[in-house]
Amino acid sequence: MRLSKFKFELPKELIAQYPSERRDESRLMVLNRKTGKIEHKIFKDILGYFNEGDALVFNDSQVFPARLYGNKERTNAVIEVFLLRELSQEKLFWDVLVDPARKIRIGNKLYFGEGETMVAEVIDNTTSRGRTLRFLFDGTHEEFKKELYSLGGMPLPPYIERKSEPLDIERYQTIFAKNEGAVIAPAAGAHFSRELMKRLEIKGCELAYITVHFGLGNSRDIDVEDLTKYKMDSEPLIIGEDAEKIVNTAKDARKQVCAIGGSVLRAMETATTALGYLKPYNDWTNKFIFPEYNFVLVTSTVTNFHLPHSIMMMQAAAFAGYDFLMEAYSVALKEKYRFGVYGDAMLIL
Repeated sequence: MRLSKFKFELPKELIAQYPSERRDESRLMVLNRKTGKIEHKIFKDILGYFNEGDALVFNDSQVFPARLYGNKERTNAVIEVFLLRELSQEKLFWDVLVDPARKIRIGNKLYFGEGETMVAEVIDNTTSRGRTLRFLFDGTHEEFKKELYSLGGMPLPPYIERKSEPLDIERYQTIFAKNEGAVIAPAAGAHFSRELMKRLEIKGCELAYITVHFGLGNSRDIDVEDLTKYKMDSEPLIIGEDAEKIVNTAKDARKQVCAIGGSVLRAMETATTALGYLKPYNDWTNKFIFPEYNFVLVTSTVTNFHLPHSIMMMQAAAFAGYDFLMEAYSVALKEKYRFGVYGDAMLIL
C-alpha cells in the first residue's frame, strides 16, 4: 500500500473550524461492509445500530491545555511552546516543541503570562524542534499545574485556523475524559452526549473505557511512499480488567464489539490475543494499521472524516476496505460532510 493512494482534493471550506452546536447532532454516515450500503443519518441515530449486550469501547484520555505562548529573554520574541509530556514532577521538567526553533538555545529563558508569572529555562535540545524545559516555580506541584494550565490553550490541530477559544475547553474533549495526558482529542468519542450515553445504557449496551494518550505522532506527515517502511511514534496504553471482561463477554455472546475512535481500534488490536480475545495491558504501543489488515476482535468502529494522507484515514480504510472507504469519501465530498476533529462521523459496520 502506497501513501499516494490516500490523496484526494479536500476543499478548505469542508474542514470544520468549530464543532456542531450539540455533540450528538453532527452528521453520521453509516457504512455496511456486508451490503455495501451507505446511509446518511444524524449522530444520535447511532442508537438504532446497537442492541443489548453489545460492547462499546471508549478512550477516557483527557486532553490538557498544551499550547503556551512565551517571550524570550532580552529579545522579547514570541515563542510557541507545545507541551508534550511531563518528565519529572519533582524537577518540573517537560518535553516540549518550540516554534520558531531556530531562536531557542540551551540556557535561554522564556517568560509566560502577564507580569511574567511563569518562567522556564531550556536545559536540553532533544530534536531539531524539541526541547526540554525546566519550569522555575516556588510552590506545590498542584499549584504549578494550576498556574501552567491557566496560561495554556487547548492544542487545536494546525488545520483549525484560529486560536483556542473558551468553547474548546469543553468541546475539544469527551464528556467522560478523566485521565490526563493526550494532546489530540479522541474525536469520535466527542460526539457522544450524556443523553446518548444514558440511552445506550438503558438499551442494555455495555460501555467500557480504556486509556490511550493520543500523541502528535498521529498528525505527523508520513515521509515515505511505501507504508510498510513507516514507523509510528509510541503512545501509552492502559486496558484494565473491567474493559477486558466487557469486551470478551460480548465476543463470546457474538455481540458487537465497537471501537469508538481510531485510538481505541489500534489499542484493541495491540492487546488482542492469538485467539481473538482482549487482554489487560499497561505498556506502550506503536502499532500502525493500514490496508490490508485482518481485524479479529472489533466488529464495528466509529471514526471521523480525516484529512488526506492521514494515519487515521489509513486505519479506517483498513477496517472498511480501501475501495469502500474511498467511495464513502467521494460521497462525503459531494454531500459536503465536514472533515477533521470537529467534523462529522462515520460508523463502519
